[in-house]
Amino acid sequence: MSQLFSPLSLGPLTLPNRVVIAPMCQYSAEEGQATSWHAQHLGNLAQSGAGLLILEATAVEARGRITWGDLGLWDDATEAALRGVVDNLRAWSPMALGIQLAHAGRKASTHKPWEHGGAAIAPEAEHGWQTVSSSARPFNAGDPAPEALDQAGIDAIVAAFADSARRAHALGFDLIELHGAHGYLLHQFLSPLSNDRTDGYGGALEHRMRLPLEVFDAVRAAVPESVAVGMRISASDWVEGGWDVAQSTVLAQALEARGCDFLHVSSGGLDPRQQITLGNGYQVPFARDIKAQLKAMPVIAVGLITDPQQAEGIVASGQADAVALARGVLYDPRWPWHAAAALGASVRAAPQYLRCQPRSAKDLFG
Repeated sequence: MSQLFSPLSLGPLTLPNRVVIAPMCQYSAEEGQATSWHAQHLGNLAQSGAGLLILEATAVEARGRITWGDLGLWDDATEAALRGVVDNLRAWSPMALGIQLAHAGRKASTHKPWEHGGAAIAPEAEHGWQTVSSSARPFNAGDPAPEALDQAGIDAIVAAFADSARRAHALGFDLIELHGAHGYLLHQFLSPLSNDRTDGYGGALEHRMRLPLEVFDAVRAAVPESVAVGMRISASDWVEGGWDVAQSTVLAQALEARGCDFLHVSSGGLDPRQQITLGNGYQVPFARDIKAQLKAMPVIAVGLITDPQQAEGIVASGQADAVALARGVLYDPRWPWHAAAALGASVRAAPQYLRCQPRSAKDLFG
């Protein structure tokens, strides 16, 4: 029996298989509001047969967007626009739905990736605004400097995450993932490369972990226990002297002690000096090493996991409890179908699609 296509519980949420579609920014919102692009893009992925679909990084306030085209969930208008998309998904797919709540911090106020190389936009320029961070250090030399958050600003960020979580619950999401990875605000507080504060949010590891843990606690308290809440982290900055696996493990253990339902392990994104060694499953060892130091919290691995047998091996060997795909599922939106066929398993599919079932795989659709 395939372990990849066996059930998995993330706290209160039970998935029919262990294939997760990772959050992928689409830069196609208008003033934070979801558009018809999101309806067709997510509708396609919701027919993939994966166990869980996590929506893209969704800003908890307008200045927390990476670009001016990012999705948001900070007011009634952004909630109403997203409701239309979620209701459409629910009408045609039983797939579990998650949302990644995020704040870009100093990596906000940029062009879309395909416009001007995603460069930073000055606060006074069109589509630009003043960014904030743990410290007044820009991401790239020459970028506009962020403002270091004071205590009132930090408290407002925590409250914004909690408010967005309540809106996510009202929309019917099964799961909330907090974005603590890829150099965005929570990661900026975690890493000594971006955090040079001297107050209770900087310096020692326990102080640098304070904001991510406060955000987790606030979100966990804001939604019922029926909603799974977890966090995505970058396990390494890939820069000497930066955030690393040892510190990630301490954070993971603190999250587990607070009742975190899962940890999604990625890497990088904080510092332009990063030197990443790419290869198949290159981030899986991070997930494996952190998981080995936890009691029971499920761990999701991600990063160049492209082959069904590779994915099966990661789960079957206990390196991770689930695998996440991003670009790979954009290229092949039916990857879970093909993986199930290769591994002798089955997936859910809409009855409208049953006639495409290969004659050689009569039991593909369960």
